[in-house]
Amino acid sequence: MDLMKMMRVGGAAAALCAWLAVFSATVAAQSADGSFSNPQRYVPRDGAVLYRTSCQACHMANGEGASGAGTYPALAKNVKLRTARYPVFVVTNGQKGMPPFGPMMDDEQIAAVVNYIRGNLGNDYKDTVTPADVKAIRK
Repeated sequence: MDLMKMMRVGGAAAALCAWLAVFSATVAAQSADGSFSNPQRYVPRDGAVLYRTSCQACHMANGEGASGAGTYPALAKNVKLRTARYPVFVVTNGQKGMPPFGPMMDDEQIAAVVNYIRGNLGNDYKDTVTPADVKAIRK
């Protein structure tokens, strides 16, 4: 189903969020000099930058989440983030309307964005995720 038809059917927010995820992946792949190194992969390594370019469109700038045609859970003060394996699994594999970022991010990038989410946005989880932790969950 094309994007316009999805929007007419009532999934405007879901369609927009899916489009933004794909668009932000392409924008995120743009290197500092403005060239694209690979439009299928993210280039940034910093968790805050990855959050802004891949998560913020649906989960909002402060992680407060959103509701409309779809529901995008709040990441701010989210007790589900207490166990590091859960957000690693969700970011890597996707869940419900959230696309999987595993094919677009390497283990280091997923660890960085999960650590950012767990240590910011009103969360204060001190244990960090390593690229090795992500690799173990990918299997």
